[in-house]
Amino acid sequence: MALGVQAIPFTFVVHVLGIAGLILVLVWTIDFRGGLAWEATNKSLIFNIHPVLMLVGLIIIGGEAIISYKSLPLSKDKKKLVHLVLHAIALILGIIGVYAAFKYHNESSIANLYSLHSWLGIGIIVLYAIQWIYGFVVFFYPGGSGELRSVSIPWHVVFGMVVYVLAVGNASLGFLEKLTFLENSGVAKYGSEAFLVNFTAVITILFGAFVVLSVLSQAPAEDDHSYSAI
Repeated sequence: MALGVQAIPFTFVVHVLGIAGLILVLVWTIDFRGGLAWEATNKSLIFNIHPVLMLVGLIIIGGEAIISYKSLPLSKDKKKLVHLVLHAIALILGIIGVYAAFKYHNESSIANLYSLHSWLGIGIIVLYAIQWIYGFVVFFYPGGSGELRSVSIPWHVVFGMVVYVLAVGNASLGFLEKLTFLENSGVAKYGSEAFLVNFTAVITILFGAFVVLSVLSQAPAEDDHSYSAI
């Protein structure tokens, strides 16, 4: 059941927090961590691609895809296409981001998949891909029967939100894990970089919270409610 408030104000907050999150993660990885590079002698530059793509992809673009049904003044079919394309972009960026972490580990002789963050990350990417493929086949092309779509919608919505909340939580866990490693390597616990990383994690959590609030709130009256956001 939708909350008794309009979704639009929440969606504006989502946009603002998304821009803030993007700025903070770029300031961290470029100004504090030296930049981004796919090939580099300094392997940390390879790792820096990971937090940028995971935040921009699964969290920010994924969140915008989720609220597209509540924020865009378009027809239902156009919003469905935007929803599908944004999720595809989010998934592709997420896969590249995960690969960047493996590349960094392999080239730095660091073990892979030893932390809770990494375990959850692989699981979330797999679930995200399953969700996208199912949504494409059932709701877009070739499209399931009316009965199948009707039965699938609530499960599609719930499953998508669970995966998204897991992604937000795991992103925050990733910031904590990386900051812990940095502090053990000499970064000041109360220094500007530590505060920046923590604020980025807080913005990530707030972004996810307002995405959820947007989904639970009332869509504009002109919206066709026969299909909801994932």
